[in-house]
Amino acid sequence: MEVPGLGPVTADAESGDYVSAPLAVPVFGDALCRFVVAGYDDDDTKVDFETAISAFRGLDESALKSASVPVFQYYLDVRAEVGDDEGFVSIASPDDVWSHVRPGGEVSVQREDAHGDRQVYVSVECECAWEPEHGLQIVFRRGCSVSKVGPFDSHLTNVSAFDRADLADVVYHRFG
Repeated sequence: MEVPGLGPVTADAESGDYVSAPLAVPVFGDALCRFVVAGYDDDDTKVDFETAISAFRGLDESALKSASVPVFQYYLDVRAEVGDDEGFVSIASPDDVWSHVRPGGEVSVQREDAHGDRQVYVSVECECAWEPEHGLQIVFRRGCSVSKVGPFDSHLTNVSAFDRADLADVVYHRFG
């Protein structure tokens, strides 16, 4: 099987999701990541997946700049919870936040469920120096731009994460 934009993929035996070989991801400095595509076979509009994958693979590191402030706010919220524990990373500004983030090895591509906006999202679970347990999830709506950041919760939007329609355009919503 081949998914346009990814090349040959294999079906995961348990989930049925399609998994690519590791591919360079320019938005993360060409880090190698496997793409996991969920729900592709059953979707009537496969082109939405293909468009999101193509858009995401075309992004460079500058696409993360728009999310620097929301990611920094996430850092500040964790810091406020943890306090000044010895060894807690110190990040001075939004411009410095990305030097403390590493992408995980997997990029997830899937359509938001029936209760959401039904768009295709690209989600990346990252490691971050300030929250080793929950990490950092970065979600790209239609693969084009960052639409959600925060601790990894597997939700593709803040609307679905918090069950609040007023969060439709909110990139980061404080947890807790």
